[in-house]
Amino acid sequence: MDDISPTARALLVLEMVQNQPGIGAAQLASRLGLTDRAVRRNVAVLREAGIPVESTRGRYGGYRAGRGLRVPPLMFTSTEALALVMAVLEGHDAADPEDPVGSALGKIVRVLPEPLARPVDAIRRVTARGWDVGVPDVETTAALVQASADRRRVRMTYRLGPGREREMDVDPWAVVVRHRRWYLLGWSHTKDARRVLRVDRVARVSLRPETFTPPDDLDPVRALEEQLSQGWRFDVEVELDAPSADVERWLPRSFGRLEALGERRTRLLATTDEPEWYAAQLAGQPFGFRVAGGQELRTAVDGLADRLRAAVDPARNST
Repeated sequence: MDDISPTARALLVLEMVQNQPGIGAAQLASRLGLTDRAVRRNVAVLREAGIPVESTRGRYGGYRAGRGLRVPPLMFTSTEALALVMAVLEGHDAADPEDPVGSALGKIVRVLPEPLARPVDAIRRVTARGWDVGVPDVETTAALVQASADRRRVRMTYRLGPGREREMDVDPWAVVVRHRRWYLLGWSHTKDARRVLRVDRVARVSLRPETFTPPDDLDPVRALEEQLSQGWRFDVEVELDAPSADVERWLPRSFGRLEALGERRTRLLATTDEPEWYAAQLAGQPFGFRVAGGQELRTAVDGLADRLRAAVDPARNST
């Protein structure tokens, strides 16, 4: 402990008091390599700085962080800080810096190590509230975020389903949160293709010695949503009676790829495994549309139309 500054020693004492309320001077001295007297001197330094550190005497006495007019500085590991960020993002729209929660989260991000702060802050800014899903493992997420920041290839064990796993070597371009689900966007060397992977399905992850360079024009959110709109069983082709810029404001990019058809019409191309759900989402947007391709979607829209007409004309239920 001789090679660190007095301020650093005092902060280490504070960190241990916060992590283990009631810790005694002897325990602090042993763990930090200090004398009992040096521990008491560092506690005095903290008190002089206005940080309330309470002490109790006796066999079960010790130090603990007290409550004062000012909140004492909190000491987090990088994984602890990321866990807090993840917990907040799961339950609160924290992108607004004027919001108290967004402001507090911003403070945490600002004191993280730079390689971790940049991807974590990016995650905070692109987060959107949406469907309830499971929270991925914090340490796994932290490892993927750090590997993305360091541009290091990873080897991961990915759960394909119950009792089914696959080993994969992946260049982790970015960790992205959309609709409260955490995704890893990257290049799979196992499949030799771009992949979007669910972070909550990553069972294990380890660093590889190889490094990588992500695409120069990479927009992680756009790339993720375009990837999520393709590769499903049923084709979708829809023409909407609105300019593409207006359609973009109503339909997320994960819904499909948009092509302008002149100034006032737009083509939507996608695939889906759930044509009934897709039909309901189309019905919820304000523009007129026509199903130009995809028999499964056409059948789903037709069925939805029958149900909606029956809702205002009950006689149709008897025909």
